[in-house]
Amino acid sequence: MPSRARQLPANSGGASSGLNQLSGLVQDFATIMTRREGHRLDEWMQRAAQSSIAELGSFVTGLRRDRDAAIAGLSLPYSSGVVEGHVNRLKMLKRQMYGRAKPDLLRKRVLAA
Repeated sequence: MPSRARQLPANSGGASSGLNQLSGLVQDFATIMTRREGHRLDEWMQRAAQSSIAELGSFVTGLRRDRDAAIAGLSLPYSSGVVEGHVNRLKMLKRQMYGRAKPDLLRKRVLAA
């Protein structure tokens, strides 16, 4: 946690209860993600939806739309990081070549990279 966040007082008025609630929910979600505890997602979504924080309610609505995929993503050890890296590299090459070359040169550059 950043040092500035640690320096905040534990209770600084009416807004702190909302901040404490948000902080607790965010920390719980981070734990679910890092420990791959997807089975705890339903319980977390219920607590987040009942909170007074509208943005969390919107986030929970999005998670519920594709609940099975969210649980799998939070439970399984698989990652699409390698694929995303290749896509990022290809997009970078495409941006570099925009307006400078025809598709045949772009193809050569992609295959050479």
